[in-house]
Amino acid sequence: MRHAAYVFDAYGTLFDVHAAVRRHAGEIGPEGQRFSELWRAKQLEYSWVLTLMGQYQDFWVLTERALDFAFARVPSVDRRLRQDLLDAYWRLDCYEEVPAVLKALKREGARLAILSNGSAAMLEAAIRSSALDDVIDDVFSVETLRRFKTDQNVYELVTNAWRIYPQNVSFQSSNRWDIAGARQFGFRTVWLNRTDQPDEYEDFPPDLILPSLEGLLS
Repeated sequence: MRHAAYVFDAYGTLFDVHAAVRRHAGEIGPEGQRFSELWRAKQLEYSWVLTLMGQYQDFWVLTERALDFAFARVPSVDRRLRQDLLDAYWRLDCYEEVPAVLKALKREGARLAILSNGSAAMLEAAIRSSALDDVIDDVFSVETLRRFKTDQNVYELVTNAWRIYPQNVSFQSSNRWDIAGARQFGFRTVWLNRTDQPDEYEDFPPDLILPSLEGLLS
């Protein structure tokens, strides 16, 4: 079923959060995957904890702090790679199918947006690096609200700006917790389960589960 409005999470959904570490895999060594997973996990944990406390820090600050934690936990990784990894995070690869799928939806007349924890500057850099400038209509960053997902007010950024009912929005995310939050808000949700993860939030089921965004065109 096609929709008039598609909203995408950014990190892990459109952009590969592990691309930065993979780009320096040879220098990082055999613990690269663990290092990258720690970096991502702490980045998200910091956002959740801050929101629960009613506090906020720019997502880039959290990204830097999470990287420092990963270095501390995986001492085999050379700290001299810190700046190289941070630079690479500004130029994350998008997943292979993303440009073609978004362009196809755009040709059909759909409205496309990103809704992300990332700062506006981070998202602008990622979009530009992946040459998605011409297909993304709007970018909604939580920095305008100063709260992170899954705060329900984050999802409301889209409906308020577009003057649209939640059920008329198809929301895509690879993060199951994000899908749970969007489902609670009322979006039609598509869980992009790229790595065949088990379901964690059975009380907030997605409307559709896909292994890649290509399924949106079926």
